[in-house]
Amino acid sequence: MRTRLLPLLIVLMAAVLLALGIPLAASVAAAQQQKVVVDRIDDTARFAALAQFVTDRPIGSRVGTTPDERRETLRKELAAYFRVYGIRAGVFYRDDEAPMANAPENWYVPEAGEGRDAFNEAFLGRRSHDPEQVWPWQRHRLVVASPVIRDGDVVAVVVTDSPTGQMRSKTLHGWLLIGAGEIAAMLLALGAALRLTGWVLRPVRVLDATTHDIATGRLKSRVAAAGGPPELRRLARSFNEMADNVEDVLEQQRAFVADASHQLRNPLSALLLRIELLALELPEGNEEIASVRTEGKRLAQVLDDLLDLALAEHAEADLRLTDIGELTAERVASWGPVADSKGVLLAGSCPATTAWADPVTLSSALDAVIDNALKFTPDGQRVQVAVSSNGEVSTVVVTDAGPGLTDDELARVGDRFWRSAGHQNIKGSGLGLSISRALLAAGGGSITYARHEPHGLEVTVTVPRTGPSS
Repeated sequence: MRTRLLPLLIVLMAAVLLALGIPLAASVAAAQQQKVVVDRIDDTARFAALAQFVTDRPIGSRVGTTPDERRETLRKELAAYFRVYGIRAGVFYRDDEAPMANAPENWYVPEAGEGRDAFNEAFLGRRSHDPEQVWPWQRHRLVVASPVIRDGDVVAVVVTDSPTGQMRSKTLHGWLLIGAGEIAAMLLALGAALRLTGWVLRPVRVLDATTHDIATGRLKSRVAAAGGPPELRRLARSFNEMADNVEDVLEQQRAFVADASHQLRNPLSALLLRIELLALELPEGNEEIASVRTEGKRLAQVLDDLLDLALAEHAEADLRLTDIGELTAERVASWGPVADSKGVLLAGSCPATTAWADPVTLSSALDAVIDNALKFTPDGQRVQVAVSSNGEVSTVVVTDAGPGLTDDELARVGDRFWRSAGHQNIKGSGLGLSISRALLAAGGGSITYARHEPHGLEVTVTVPRTGPSS
């Protein structure tokens, strides 16, 4: 869940930081340019004040040949200004833009573009508008123009044409600081998001683990007290109350089945005894009394199996490190005479391998599975028992050559009292595999069923290789 929640929080935080950072970066760039523009306005105002007192230009060439002392002072000021700051500047007359003074001397107002627009605007008697914003990746220049007014008339225009390299460098430096701040803020926000999601999801993880434990048969598992929002803590308490109620109901069901089985065994035993006494009074070979005996014994077996099932669902597993191969080999050897009597070949491949299991429980489960395989395997066929393991589990696979089961029947095999419609005439109560499943689940094991090609059933008993404290 954290992997789904964290990207959402990161995207939201990144969007917020971008929403704040982009306007801030634009503001930094605008502030740097405004600072330069204000400096150029001050410079053009100073040159305009000097140009106010320059005598009219002499008639002649475009560049005056006999400048007066004030014109020379203005020219020197412009030349020093260009030499020190690298900013082109000039004072141009109104009619044909001939320079009163300019630096460098070969620089004139361009015929078109932003410089010409600023020049024309200044001739209208007002300072030129602020230049368009220059971004760090652009190599544009800043042009500022101011009118030279004498006796209320615009007689010339002061124009400055500034490079923007230093301004763009300062803007980029400011952007780098903003970027570093945004990265630091993002890392801080990411750390806070990790702590926040951990705090919020900790009860959810505990609840998920407890739910899994209960689903796998550990009904006494409960949600431990943990932090998190009040709603999740309240959910944990409600879950524990629900688990307590479910466990109570299941315990009552187990107790009822165990008590009913136990209470019925005594009357049934007395009834079977009376049937035997009655049989002594009847002629030998009476089919009705034989049928009654068979059904009575079958009922007694069902009650015994019900009691075993109730005890199996309630019992705690006595887990210990067990040699699964050795235990399986013992069970195969024990069932060998039964297989020989049925004409079935019972073979085992049981290499030594260890796992954590209750030996008694595992033996009972293997007995039930092997017994079931021998019941349904025809004379002359084979039942194979194979032990294997990997790093996590050990398995015992029992395959037979019987008629097998359909897909629908495979989904139901192991249910209580369920028997295949084609096997109703075979001895059994339908509880053996249910008991095995309950016994294995108590120790963290499992039992599964699948088809065995070309025909037959494959039963896999699985037990964990790691101990309960691992």
